[in-house]
Amino acid sequence: MTKRNIGILTFPTSNSGNIPLSNLVDIVCSISKTTHLITGNDGYSFFKNDSRLNAYEINCMHRKNAQNVLKWIFKYINTQLKMSYRIARLSQKTDLWIFFIGGDYLLLPMLTAKLLQKKVILVFAGSITESLKSEKSKLYDIIRPISRINCSLSDRIVLYSPILIKQWDLNSYSSKISIAPKHFLDFNTFKFTKNLSQRDNLVGYVGRFSNEKGIINFVESIPEILKRKPDVHFLLIGDGILKNEIEQYVQKNNLSEKVEIKKWVQHNELPFYLNSLKLVVIPSYTEGLPNLMLEAMACGTPVVATSVGSIPDFIKNAETGFIMENNSPDCIAKNITSALEKPDLEKVSERARVLIEQNFTFEKAVERYEYIIKNI
Repeated sequence: MTKRNIGILTFPTSNSGNIPLSNLVDIVCSISKTTHLITGNDGYSFFKNDSRLNAYEINCMHRKNAQNVLKWIFKYINTQLKMSYRIARLSQKTDLWIFFIGGDYLLLPMLTAKLLQKKVILVFAGSITESLKSEKSKLYDIIRPISRINCSLSDRIVLYSPILIKQWDLNSYSSKISIAPKHFLDFNTFKFTKNLSQRDNLVGYVGRFSNEKGIINFVESIPEILKRKPDVHFLLIGDGILKNEIEQYVQKNNLSEKVEIKKWVQHNELPFYLNSLKLVVIPSYTEGLPNLMLEAMACGTPVVATSVGSIPDFIKNAETGFIMENNSPDCIAKNITSALEKPDLEKVSERARVLIEQNFTFEKAVERYEYIIKNI
């Protein structure tokens, strides 16, 4: 394939976006002539010294920190104008653009790229509209039509799974949708090092402390889990706007001896924690294909998750993990207790690990994106 000059655009990201963005960057850098990345906040800090690409900083307030809708709209437009300016400046140095995290609601940059006659691939990292809907946010009615416009303007839409076409109401764009997970794992790092029988009854959550992730539901399930299995402990790794609320709940319910809350850990340290856990819980209202799920399964740690996004593509209930009927606290408690008591949990662990090792190599990810870019 003739290599092209490729630009990647994301809304300024937090720490939680660094790994999925890093995966995409690794793929694009391997197949492009030159790579340009427009991002900001933690994303820019993460990539600014990466010699494989040219990184450009766009900083802004994260949407969840907006004090009110009008203030958010002003900052949102200002951020997009800066991005559009940068796209215009890079016009002679790019052949196509990949819009990634938050890309479906970056309307002004999309219009700029199309006016400059650039091909645009819209890669859904998740669904912002589904997140806003689950939070009952006032921004939903603003963002949803913008996302639809960007889907219409893009030359290709990339999803992790065909399941998402219906879940995210994208049937109207099926003719331009390709399926291509950008996930791959370093199996020298994310590997099975400790048998489940040697692990304590430690249940973990790793991710943003935000509403759409269902973490409050999980925390509220802990007292019920302890009634059923008093020997269980819990580890929460991450950060976010719900951190204070979670800490207050833990203190109010005298759970401090049972629940440890830890800030973000370095990605290369995560396998140590995953190999210490008996279960990982993903109680989200909405997901794409969570990297954490794949990493946990590669480490032989069974996952208990809601049936959202493309999770059901890889977790078959009681075979390669556990699917919850919903993410209510009672349901979470019931499923975690049941999973911990499952006599063949070791076999679930092994089947999950083999599945991930067979499907998430770097070579497979590169091959799929090469095909998409070649045929755009």
